[in-house]
Amino acid sequence: MNDYDIWFSLAKLAPKVKLKLINDFHDTEKIWYYSVRSKKTEYFKNNLMDILNNAWNEIEIANIKTSLEINEIKSISYHEDRYPKKLKNYEDAPFALFYKGNITPINEGYNISIVGARKYSNYGKDVTKIICKDLCANNINIISGMARGIDTFAHESCLDNEGYTCAVLGSGLDIVYPKENFKIFNKIVQKGCVISEFLPGTPPYAYNFPLRNRIISALSDIIIVIEAGEKSGSLITANLALEQGKDVMAVPGSIFSAESKGTNKLIKDGAFPLTSANDIFNLIGIEMKNQNETIVRSFNSEIHSGVYSIINDTPLHINDIIRITNIDIKQLYEVLFEMQIKNEILCLSGNYYVRVNNKI
Repeated sequence: MNDYDIWFSLAKLAPKVKLKLINDFHDTEKIWYYSVRSKKTEYFKNNLMDILNNAWNEIEIANIKTSLEINEIKSISYHEDRYPKKLKNYEDAPFALFYKGNITPINEGYNISIVGARKYSNYGKDVTKIICKDLCANNINIISGMARGIDTFAHESCLDNEGYTCAVLGSGLDIVYPKENFKIFNKIVQKGCVISEFLPGTPPYAYNFPLRNRIISALSDIIIVIEAGEKSGSLITANLALEQGKDVMAVPGSIFSAESKGTNKLIKDGAFPLTSANDIFNLIGIEMKNQNETIVRSFNSEIHSGVYSIINDTPLHINDIIRITNIDIKQLYEVLFEMQIKNEILCLSGNYYVRVNNKI
C-alpha cells in the first residue's frame, strides 16, 4: 500500500464518494495531485477539497505504514483483481481492505454468512455446529464477524472441520475484539482470513459494527441467522442483506425463547426457514454431498423415539440423556436439534431438556 492509498484511506469520506473519485481519476496519486498538490478547485467542491487536504499528514501516513509492517497486515484496493468480487457489486464498498491470512478463497466457490446472538442458548450453539459441519463437508466458505456467541461457534466449527472461514472485524486488525477471541483470531489467520475496512489502531467503536455487517452480507451468497433477540445486531445484517438483494435464512426456535424472537420474526416476515442443511443447498441450487447419509440420520425414527420417550415435563440434563440412551454425543446433539426444530422439546439453560406440551 503506497502513501497515496493510505492518505486516501485516512480521508473521512463516505465509501460512495471515494469510489466515485477512483472511477473519475483511476488512481489515488492523481486524486492527490489535483486536490493536494495543484488544488484544482474546479474538480472538487470546497468541503471535499478541505477533507482531502486535511488527510495529508506525512507523519500519520508513516506511522500507519510502520503498523502495517510490524503487524504483518496486508492490504488490497478496490481496483486490484483479488479484491472480493461480490463486494465490488455495491456502490458503498470500501476503497481498501486490510487483511491477514489468505483472502483468495473468498472469490472461489460459495460464501455463506452465519451470524447470531452474543447471548446464545445451547440450542443455537448446537445448530451452528451441525450446519457448519455440513457446509464444510461441501466446501462452502463460512463468513462471520468473530463476535461472542454464535459468530465464534461458526468460526470454531469451520476450523474444526477443515473448512475455510473469514472473519470481518469492526476494528483495526491490530486490535483483537473481543479479547477472549485472541486464540481463534490467530487460528483463522493461519487457516482462513481476517479482514477489516478500518485502518490499524481503530478501536471497536459501536458505530463500526453496522458498517462491518454490510461487508459480511455483501461477501455472501446467503445469510443465515441462527439466533437473534428482538434487538440483536444480527437483524441489522439480515436487513442489509435484504437491501442488497440477498437471500436470508433463519433458524426457527421456541416461542418461549428470547433468543429466537428475532429469527421467528424474520421467518414471519419472509425469510426462508432453515430446518436442515439440505434447505441451504436447495436454495443455492446445488446437490449436497452425503445427502443420503443426512436423510437417514434425520429420519432415524428409532433413535428419535428412544430419546423422546425419556424426556418429559421434568428437565433432564444432557449427561443423563447420554447415560440412559448410550448414544454417541454427536448423533445425540443432531437428534436433539431436530426435535427442537419440530418444537417437541425445549433446551433450558444449563443444558437441560424438557418436553414441550403441544396441547397448550
